[in-house]
Amino acid sequence: MLDSLQRAVSDWRQLIPERFVGIALICFAFLCFSCLDTTAKYLGQYLPTEQVVWMRFMTHIFYGILLFRLWRTPQVLHTRRWGLQILRALCLLGSTAFNFFAIRYMQLAETVSIMFATPFVVTALAGPLLNEWAGMRRWMAIIVGFIGILVVTRPGFGEMHWAALLSVCSMLCYAIYVLTTRMLTQTDSPVGMLMISAIVAATAIAPFGISAWQMPSSAWHWVLLLATGALGGIGHFALIRAHVLAPAPVLAPFMYTQILWMVALGYLVFADVPTVYTVIGASIVTASGLYILYRERKISKAEVAADAASLGRG
Repeated sequence: MLDSLQRAVSDWRQLIPERFVGIALICFAFLCFSCLDTTAKYLGQYLPTEQVVWMRFMTHIFYGILLFRLWRTPQVLHTRRWGLQILRALCLLGSTAFNFFAIRYMQLAETVSIMFATPFVVTALAGPLLNEWAGMRRWMAIIVGFIGILVVTRPGFGEMHWAALLSVCSMLCYAIYVLTTRMLTQTDSPVGMLMISAIVAATAIAPFGISAWQMPSSAWHWVLLLATGALGGIGHFALIRAHVLAPAPVLAPFMYTQILWMVALGYLVFADVPTVYTVIGASIVTASGLYILYRERKISKAEVAADAASLGRG
């Protein structure tokens, strides 16, 4: 009995570092995404958005081939779940394209505040898709978070920018992308997932990117175009690894670290100052998301205590 209890405690201690690493990785991923959005917004002032989206995935593929030496290990692209892989890739493309178009017209802090609704959609869908069910208190947090989104967008008050709808579409696509990532990490390799998503997305957007192509007017624009693939690829690789190490509901609230980077970059690069409504709405959404995290941690501790008590009774 004592040996069983010690094994249970030891197993739990081994899980803690993995979750912390997963949390660190997802924070790093959203730093990369913040830099990517800033770069895309800047380039959108000079180049067609379709071109920026296409180059983001084409450079992603180029760097991936070199980094992972895919000519030596083409087997990493093998998957038995092509339908789910294609759905995931198209959701990534949709999220990227909708977001890049939205940030042409909105502040970075505004678009990311809307994207903060992603954990609520993830929490709502994680039950039927991942068997990670949300309780009543977490549903209340979801409702409060939705109110925060309404504060940011202010529909019906004559101030809602039409591009906010693009951000909502981006958020929904990204939520499905996160969930499919979690599902695929059980069977497919991170490298394969990273490359398949880029190949499918680049192929799908290619007709639009090529037809809209404009030659960059400066070397700096070329540097930024090439940087989009690196930022996106590194960010999504970190995201995939994070979901290997920790459950989706635990990771989802940590996307809120992105607001710090987005506000700072928006001010430094574009001199954007968030409105009072954006600050209030983002604070409401962040607080509700952090409450979801608190509930997850509390439930996890209760489950471990119950398992230990069960072993003790045996």
